[in-house]
Amino acid sequence: MSRTPPRTVGLWLAVVLFIADQLAKLWVLHGIDFSAGPVRVLPFLNITLIWNRGISYGLLQQEGLGRWLLVVATLAVSVGLGVWLMRARRLLLAVAIGTILGGAMGNLVDRVAYGAVVDYVHLHYAGFNWYVFNIADAAIVIGVALLLLDSVVGGRSGQTKD
Repeated sequence: MSRTPPRTVGLWLAVVLFIADQLAKLWVLHGIDFSAGPVRVLPFLNITLIWNRGISYGLLQQEGLGRWLLVVATLAVSVGLGVWLMRARRLLLAVAIGTILGGAMGNLVDRVAYGAVVDYVHLHYAGFNWYVFNIADAAIVIGVALLLLDSVVGGRSGQTKD
């Protein structure tokens, strides 16, 4: 039985995360009525529609130039990630890159299609409010954490560095 190459796993993960992100956003945009405000799902979780025109912490929120700078930067980073993924020989590295790539592409489609990213997951508890995010954002954060983990344990696996 042949082993699936890590890059194939990473690529499929990117595709699955991209599709899940886009389907969830379509559901939020077309399947939920926000006329009465956010939708409470659990005591600590609301579905809240936010149009994020910038990046983390409100950076680059200006219309026009800021939007297209983010599109170009995301495309450039995504191409770099794609090349890195095709060269990845370790499964953890490929999973990390694929996770980031799927998230980046999900938010890229939003920026091009809507001029902003659709954010909707709002976690809160006892006065603490986390920023509103989406599946793509979570994928990027998880992917970066996996990259950090790979940088610590990847060299111990006996495989050469990618």
